Amino acid sequence: MRAAVLREYRQPLSLETVPDPVCEPDGVVLKVLACGVCRSDWHGWVGEHPRVKPGQIQGHEYCGEVVAAGPESGRRVGERLIAPFILSCGTCPSCRAGASSTCADQRLPGFVEPGAFAEYVSVPRAHNLSELPESISPMLAAGLGCRVTTVWHALTDRAALAPGEWVAIHGTGGIGLSALLLAQAMGARVVVVDVVPEKLDHARALGAEVAVDARDGRVAEAIIEATGGGAHVSIEALGIEATTNASIECLRPLGRHVQVGMPVGHTAHMRINMNAVYMKNLALYGTRGMPGWKYPSLLGLITAGRVDLSPLVAREVPLSAASAELAAFDGPTPPGVAVISDFKG
Repeated sequence: MRAAVLREYRQPLSLETVPDPVCEPDGVVLKVLACGVCRSDWHGWVGEHPRVKPGQIQGHEYCGEVVAAGPESGRRVGERLIAPFILSCGTCPSCRAGASSTCADQRLPGFVEPGAFAEYVSVPRAHNLSELPESISPMLAAGLGCRVTTVWHALTDRAALAPGEWVAIHGTGGIGLSALLLAQAMGARVVVVDVVPEKLDHARALGAEVAVDARDGRVAEAIIEATGGGAHVSIEALGIEATTNASIECLRPLGRHVQVGMPVGHTAHMRINMNAVYMKNLALYGTRGMPGWKYPSLLGLITAGRVDLSPLVAREVPLSAASAELAAFDGPTPPGVAVISDFKG
């Protein structure tokens, strides 16, 4: 099969013919229909993700059609499936408690095992997968990727967002746009923050009530003024120190900060304004991924027409363009995300 292989950090991915994947007894092999290009892939491409090594086939935001099903998978050839990027064991204490995104024995295609920047991908532990409704295109399904699923879990579980609350979103990339669209669907009021005027305008057009240009250096103050005391919930979508502190500082008393952006490599350790946490009695939450059992609630929201996530997908690209999309994360990116749909081009 054809695949894009990471051979050297920060160098174009190598387009190669590699062996077809093997189907595991409890898993499936998917013909990849679409795969998103994510900032998490960029962290691996630049060498900052501790698990991504040269030789890796990246790509963890995928959907596909079953071409082989293991005898213990419970799946059948021809099904269209979507997978969380964390494949949990299903039996450890975390999994039994419903918190499978914190499974102690995770399998991670695209990070540790071969991922979906390829024509086919082997997906073990098929109990994590969900059937893709006919009304949802592969392009949109891949666009949901880890960004929408992680945000859905962040808003519904970690932050317990309530209708009428103010949500501040720091960064309007894939995570930020996902948070904007889902928070609105949940009845919240939204403030967005970015440094790119085009992205702020895009967010306003999608319904953000307030847009704050972070270049003026007064993010927290502007949000507190606009919301009449501060956001109830704040989503950090980049994983860097400046936006993390702005997220904490913009909250009203008893507010909830959710760390959705991935702090890794040079951003893994930050100087945080803990005095703001202490004085305002804030809650700080981390979140990574979404338990597979929550897919029906998210997919149901989409199929019922309660949220339109199509604005997320801005570019449909061939596999050969994956390198350029990864390199683009070095600077401010245009609105929306890229999805690979052509694995021969």
